[in-house]
Amino acid sequence: MVLMGKAAPKGAILACCVLIVCGSGCSIKRLAVNQVGNALAAGGTTFSSDDDPELVRAAVPFSLKLMESLLAETPNHKELLKATSSGFVQYAYAFVQQDADELEDSDLAAATALRERAKRLYLRARDYGLRGIEVGRPGFRCRFYANPRNTLLSMKKSDVPLLYWTAISWAAAISLSKDDPQLLAEIPLMEALIDRALELDESYGQGAIHSFLITYEMSRQGAAGDAAERSRTHFERAIELSKGRLAGPLVAYAEAVCVHKQDLNTFRQLLGQALALNADSWPEHRLENLVMQRRARWLLSKESDLFLIPEKPDSETGQNR
Repeated sequence: MVLMGKAAPKGAILACCVLIVCGSGCSIKRLAVNQVGNALAAGGTTFSSDDDPELVRAAVPFSLKLMESLLAETPNHKELLKATSSGFVQYAYAFVQQDADELEDSDLAAATALRERAKRLYLRARDYGLRGIEVGRPGFRCRFYANPRNTLLSMKKSDVPLLYWTAISWAAAISLSKDDPQLLAEIPLMEALIDRALELDESYGQGAIHSFLITYEMSRQGAAGDAAERSRTHFERAIELSKGRLAGPLVAYAEAVCVHKQDLNTFRQLLGQALALNADSWPEHRLENLVMQRRARWLLSKESDLFLIPEKPDSETGQNR
């Protein structure tokens, strides 16, 4: 998952001032809003290259609310809808769901509340993504819900970012909703989105689609072949496309496949590789690697819970300890 790849450029605050000054003229105000929206949607790597995840944690909510404010004025700004969708899903994963996972052992109630919050943020991301796909396609959502795969045949390579962010936000919400039959019934819709994205541009985001599918193939229903083998194919392609410089595929395979197969040695090896990566060697993905390295450390700390590790016999008595 590419983390915080779209961020507000330095001129965004100045542009906000323009909004205030021009508030009395409707057309001028709309022009200013569109200019700010364009700047935010096409922003650089201010967040994604940051080396301080906690600083980003504090800053991102302001950017997300600014995007939502602009969308209230320009609801069909496609690029801003995409940036808002991606921003919400990344924030929810990096700074809400991970907190919940780490808290669960010590405070189950707090962890449950955080997961409910993450689910709401994921669904907000999904809805912005669907709105983005719908721009210029009147009636898309009704057609998509009725016949998802046929409806997506008209999508083009340029639609892949919206397909991807919508799909992964939807999948993340579903993963936190095991007791929500309505969301579970929407799995085919999410699958149609990610499968179409893969067909159109399998190299998107240095293997981001493949990295997601490493995890998803382990739970996909009705697919041909062995799930672990399908995941391994996506893992190898994600590593190839990222040139082995991203921790995400390593962590995803360790968590989804190694735990399922109870392959402790490979689990340790892959997480060790993830932690050994130099986050500074690829500045555009520095934050992403730091966040995934945090998850790698947490997974290693949970080793005894995730694996049925055989007890070692006492060297003197020969009895299990």
